[in-house]
Amino acid sequence: MQLSMRLRMNASLVTPGNRLADVGTDHGYIPIALVEEGVIPSALAMDVNEGPLMRAEEHIRLSGLAPYIETRLSDGLEKLGCGEADSVLVAGMGGPLMIRILQDGERQLAGVSELILQPQSEIGLVRHFLEESGWNIDAEDMVREDGKYYTAIHAVPGDMAWGQEVFYRYGKLLLENRHPVLRKYLEGRRETCGKILENLRAQGRDLQKVSGRIREMEEELDIVREGLAYYERET
Repeated sequence: MQLSMRLRMNASLVTPGNRLADVGTDHGYIPIALVEEGVIPSALAMDVNEGPLMRAEEHIRLSGLAPYIETRLSDGLEKLGCGEADSVLVAGMGGPLMIRILQDGERQLAGVSELILQPQSEIGLVRHFLEESGWNIDAEDMVREDGKYYTAIHAVPGDMAWGQEVFYRYGKLLLENRHPVLRKYLEGRRETCGKILENLRAQGRDLQKVSGRIREMEEELDIVREGLAYYERET
């Protein structure tokens, strides 16, 4: 199974030998690839929608892996039994929805040894949630594919206290490791924020109407610059 860069990044964070629950499996590509490659012994491919689950079932059948990958119609982790999975992968959805799934599935997560998360938005909120919920982020990765940036998080049960907002916004481990893809993202964001601020400040007498937006962009630009400072330090 040939995976896209985003899916391969997510798959690479699954610990070999673990039983996987792929929440929001869509086409079922990651479970198929990991079982085919002998990375994991079995998987549950779960989705809240029947259409994607039927596509996953067809791909699993064609791959000859039906004995090893079970599909399950499930709203988040609702249909996951306690002790059925070691790894839980949740990817390709917004941060708030991801947090809701993890909150609602707190009971099912009790025996899970790792989370692999790839939020499509509001990643900072997800990192804050993990810290507050007794999860420790011990690995992160980032790719750029088809003009879009994607970040993946690996978390295990444990204590975490990052403290600085720049770490939650852009990833403490990505910054400390000077991840090259994050640098490109931050450089692009710095340019975008600068242009937005320039346009807002050029509004003259209507400046008061956009003062809140100006403060918001100034704050983001400060955090972006704080992140870029990690790449300017000597090794």
